[in-house]
Amino acid sequence: MRSTFHGLETAKRGLFAQQTAIQTTGHNIANANTKGYTRQMVDFVASKPIEAPGLSHSTAPGQLGTGVDFSNIRRIRESFLDEQFRNQNKDYGDWTIRQDTLEKLEAIVNEPSDYGIRSVVDDFWNAWQDLAGQPDNLTARSVVMERAGAMADAFNDVASKLQNLKNDLTESINIKVTEVNTLTKQIANLNKEIFRVEGLGDHANDLRDQRDLLTDQLSKLVNIDVINAPNGYTIKMGNTELVNGINVPTVLDANALPADLTSGEIHGYLLSRDQYVQDFQAQMDAMVKGLVEGEFELTIPTGTILPDGTTLTKTDGTTVTYTGDANQRTVTSDITVIIKGINGLHQLGYTLQDPLQAGGLFFTTKDGSGSFTANNIQVNQDITADVRNIAASTRTYTYNDGTNPPVEKVVKGNNQLALWIGQMRNVSITFDNTNNAVSGEGTFDEYFRSMVGQLGVKAQEATRQAENQKVLVEQVDSRRESVSGVSLDEEMANLIKFQHAYNASARMITTIDEMLDKIINGMGIVGR
Repeated sequence: MRSTFHGLETAKRGLFAQQTAIQTTGHNIANANTKGYTRQMVDFVASKPIEAPGLSHSTAPGQLGTGVDFSNIRRIRESFLDEQFRNQNKDYGDWTIRQDTLEKLEAIVNEPSDYGIRSVVDDFWNAWQDLAGQPDNLTARSVVMERAGAMADAFNDVASKLQNLKNDLTESINIKVTEVNTLTKQIANLNKEIFRVEGLGDHANDLRDQRDLLTDQLSKLVNIDVINAPNGYTIKMGNTELVNGINVPTVLDANALPADLTSGEIHGYLLSRDQYVQDFQAQMDAMVKGLVEGEFELTIPTGTILPDGTTLTKTDGTTVTYTGDANQRTVTSDITVIIKGINGLHQLGYTLQDPLQAGGLFFTTKDGSGSFTANNIQVNQDITADVRNIAASTRTYTYNDGTNPPVEKVVKGNNQLALWIGQMRNVSITFDNTNNAVSGEGTFDEYFRSMVGQLGVKAQEATRQAENQKVLVEQVDSRRESVSGVSLDEEMANLIKFQHAYNASARMITTIDEMLDKIINGMGIVGR
């Protein structure tokens, strides 16, 4: 015979099960805006039945149900989407940093602009052309000196900004490496806590959410592969183990990062510092070196009087030296030679000084090393002290007053050297191609345009890649959110569903209570 109290137990289980579902739904609703939270669901299962009661053994087919239990509270999450997200996230982090660095490089170059490198170099050439029109004018010479100083300052400024950017990138690498080490330690600690909780038979859903959120953050910093092992997540960067259960086998060192680092923000910073900025520094240095001492061909016309001791290198590699008096130093026929930049050209002429003085180096290095770079160039201090030390003439004359030995003086109105320097803007110069600088020959303007053009192409590519990766990350994250995210509409519908089920179980208890009351208080009262 069935027990009436059996119905109470069945209804009670229904109450408890629906109450758990309602509490889980409330937990979902409360965390609807919690970053990294995964919605949870209660799995219901029919509780173990009993055989239909009889005098000895059941004669009725089937078994008597005992109600409902919940088997577990589980997260609704797809590991495949997690893997996709992390694979796209690392590339997004990489290209975002590259894009940002290249945009900063473009801002440093500031081209096209009225205040950029090209503008100050054009002003420098124009000043020489103006000097050619009035070679003995001190004001015109002062303008040449000022324009040369402005150009050197512009080179110095760009070099300083490039070095500052490089330092900033190094600092960012240090910060991000520290962040990686912190994340891996936190993930290992969560592995330990999850193992402890689940070892007791529970599901550490919220702890798993925290671990997945930290893993997502890690995936933007470095390229990772995640293995869900029995002892927790094992996370590898290539062949380098970052996390193994509760252990952190590798602590990254910003000064010795492994070759397994192939993507992520840290890779973007490394590539930006060691390629983008480094290469542009090399290009700037090569440009300055080419301007100051880069080789180019020059045809020296007949009648040019070269300074005493001048040695010229012909295009066939042979050399010729001019010494002695003015007649011995005069070019007797046009000669094509190899000149080494503005400095080499400036030494072929004469200043306004008396007695006669050949032009010296127009530019010098700030540290005296003689190795020109964008950060190591200045106008010769002899010129800044006295603009008469600027050479513009290639002709001299001999003055003889009949009483003193003949004296050689400069022809102040000659402008040949000033013309040559002014025309250098159109001369093909050989630029150094070491350290990934732009290689080959060309004018200064062609070289600089090539630099800026290459930078622009790289910036456009980085922008395109970053935007594409952003779209891919958002698409995968949207798909993942549709599976794992909390929908308030869905949760409210579930809440109503579980509420009705709870109410029905409560109603069943009320019904059984009335039945028991009838049995206890309403039966067997005849004759009372």
